[in-house]
Amino acid sequence: MSDTSGTLPRLTAAETAARLGVKPETLYAYVSRGLLTRVRDRRGSTFDPLEVETFAARRRSAPADRSGRPTGAPLGTIEVDLALIEDDELYYRGRRAAELADQGFERVCRWVWAAASGGGGADEPRDEPADGEPVDGGPVDGGRAGEELTPFVAGPLPPLPPPSVVPGALDRIHLQVVGAGAADPLRNDLAPVGVVRRAGPLLAAEVEALPLRGSEPAPGASMAARLWPRLTEQAPAEDAVALLDAALVLLLDHDLAASTLAVRVAASARAHPYAAVAAGLGALDSALHGDASRTAYAVLARVVAGEPAPRVLAETVRAGGLAGFGHRIYRRRDPRAEDLLTRLERLAEADPGSTVAAAVAGYRALAAAVGRADPRWFPNVDLALAALALAFGMAPDAGTAVFAIGRTAGWLAHALAEYREPPLRLRPVGRYRGP
Repeated sequence: MSDTSGTLPRLTAAETAARLGVKPETLYAYVSRGLLTRVRDRRGSTFDPLEVETFAARRRSAPADRSGRPTGAPLGTIEVDLALIEDDELYYRGRRAAELADQGFERVCRWVWAAASGGGGADEPRDEPADGEPVDGGPVDGGRAGEELTPFVAGPLPPLPPPSVVPGALDRIHLQVVGAGAADPLRNDLAPVGVVRRAGPLLAAEVEALPLRGSEPAPGASMAARLWPRLTEQAPAEDAVALLDAALVLLLDHDLAASTLAVRVAASARAHPYAAVAAGLGALDSALHGDASRTAYAVLARVVAGEPAPRVLAETVRAGGLAGFGHRIYRRRDPRAEDLLTRLERLAEADPGSTVAAAVAGYRALAAAVGRADPRWFPNVDLALAALALAFGMAPDAGTAVFAIGRTAGWLAHALAEYREPPLRLRPVGRYRGP
């Protein structure tokens, strides 16, 4: 639509959001999807009033959603302002998650935490906080990554059992979160500043729960660089660590998944952040959710080892199902998987004889076999995590660890948002069906 700024005053973002009856993050989601056009000037983002009116009229006359997506029944719908999934695309606060994957995990964390705290936040991630954002002294900073990533507790964290006793990555992360909460005398401080100050150290504690397999990175390293040697013995090449960093960003949030709902319910009851994250980890610990990449790893490893993909597929389906393909929300593609697998393919092209290339060849063969059997099944993020783990010599549950750490950042944003709502509001009423 043509610009009418010469005759009518342009609308600010706040005015446009008010006119449409939506939150600012929803407005920017419209912009990202090309539904509205914004112009940036010294006042910030402005919008053509006639275009806004036309769009508002279109929304009023739009038919009800017949996409077949889950409606939220039987628990209803909860308003969220972090992730939007629409037309097989994932957005964080109006920005495509695939675009944010190059911004750096720390910067994206700080951005979503500031917004969830009620400080407004910027349209996009940045290194410096805006006035009023409750991140002063914050532990996750895009400009000083890792500088303050030490446990924010009165003393050292309780020691974890050795890996020989508790080998599972998710078990160790869960124990570390509970221990960090037990050691923090101010864990029940639910003020935004207090929660944000603990957020980065909590993520760092999750990373440190995993046994060191390689060499400890230099002080001030990014979260992905700190995580890398705890997943594999391989030396951390810059482009490989960047891939891991992108995975953390892409897994940060995914609407109200089961684990995220658990976090919201715990936060609604005013459980402290450690307890809320522990609730999420409990729900995540499932082969149908956060641990699905381990199952996908086992299947993909057989193909990478040389077994024919059609035979592996047939035997896997006969045994009870196939992890790594399809999704209950996406219809044609999982954008997270597409982004990660494309990045992995670029690394394989640069080193054709590597384990990365072998992992890529294996996932392609398996995806081709699945596609021939049923074109509706597409690679999902669990397959991408499995391919990443195989490519770099990581353990079968490495993808689960990446999922848990990345998603914890999103859970903390959800907890921050829920703390601003009336307490105990997420209390459904049961319908008695007994004798």
